[in-house]
Amino acid sequence: MRNYFPFYQIGHFKITAINDGDMTSSIDLLSGIDRNDAEIIQHHSGIDEPDDIHINCYLIQGNGRVILVDTGIGQGNSMAGKLKENLASIGISPNDIDTILLTHCHPDHIGGLLDAENRRVFNVADIVLHPLEAQHWLDDEKFTLADERGRRNFRLVRQTLEAYAGKVSFFNDENIAEAIMPVWLPGHTPGHTGFLIESGCTSLLIWGDIVHYPHIQLAQPTVSILFDNDPVQAKETRMKILEHAVKEKVIIAGMHLGQRGFSFIHKEDNGYCIAYIN
Repeated sequence: MRNYFPFYQIGHFKITAINDGDMTSSIDLLSGIDRNDAEIIQHHSGIDEPDDIHINCYLIQGNGRVILVDTGIGQGNSMAGKLKENLASIGISPNDIDTILLTHCHPDHIGGLLDAENRRVFNVADIVLHPLEAQHWLDDEKFTLADERGRRNFRLVRQTLEAYAGKVSFFNDENIAEAIMPVWLPGHTPGHTGFLIESGCTSLLIWGDIVHYPHIQLAQPTVSILFDNDPVQAKETRMKILEHAVKEKVIIAGMHLGQRGFSFIHKEDNGYCIAYIN
């Protein structure tokens, strides 16, 4: 029996939220809110483990294309790294994927690109990312200035890009495919990118890591997380996108939006709230 994962049909494309599992983290990494207030928001939102961060990847199928957005955390994580088996459960193998779009290059987004022996998992797929993202992770000066955890991230990105040499290209101002357009959303990382899919009057934005703890960071959008490369720019981008999502009634998908995968954003008090679709 096949697993069920939330999906949304927009035009010719079916977008499916593929669960990669949960990442152990801590709301202590948030700034601009104290732990007690953050825990209250999590509990009121029905979150049993307030520190964990859920990971989604998104499969886009249609018009002869099989596109994957991000690849999860990969091997060696007891709670996550479920992308490959969950794709298999709906009849998709790694070699069915023709293109992998990367929102950015943090480990929980690119970890699934390599296997335990650091070999390609996706032998057919082309990898596409923002040029500023590659520049950031290939910058030797930034590598030198990073702490040890940061250097591990730099090494993973470099190892991954090397493994996919000849298969990597960069976004430009053109559509990736019919009705799919990259949207630069800087701050979390320099090349952090979302993907806008449009058909008629309907728009769906896969917004990457605009939020990590969605209920907290929508209720209080000025709250940032330690993972943000430029917290000020990340806040500005988040505020702009939230306002746009409400005004234009954009369907939002996000890597840490929760297992239900798709939502509308509504204005509430001095912040926003999630209205899940599925």
